[in-house]
Amino acid sequence: MKLYYVYIVECIDELLYTGITNNVARRLEEHNSGLNKNCFTFKRRPVEIKFQQEFLDVIQAIYFEKKIKKWSAQKKRALINGEFDLLQILAECRNATHHKYKPE
Repeated sequence: MKLYYVYIVECIDELLYTGITNNVARRLEEHNSGLNKNCFTFKRRPVEIKFQQEFLDVIQAIYFEKKIKKWSAQKKRALINGEFDLLQILAECRNATHHKYKPE
């Protein structure tokens, strides 16, 4: 059975990077060794794993990764810290401010 992981790393400059892999330890090593000069994390090393979620289905993992990539840093940090109440509040605030509400 193959497992997939959506992960968030924190860079040395405190920016967050979200990715997907089937081997978290290997991917962390790749980020920190700077194999790809065009990678977001290349000039922000070292990076540290802050969150990882395991998936059995690659399609679900890809969906979750794409969803998280659109989140604000504040929302990602709430996820990292297990602050699920705050995560819900942040989601509601975003929906409320982006909803095209027309008062009557």
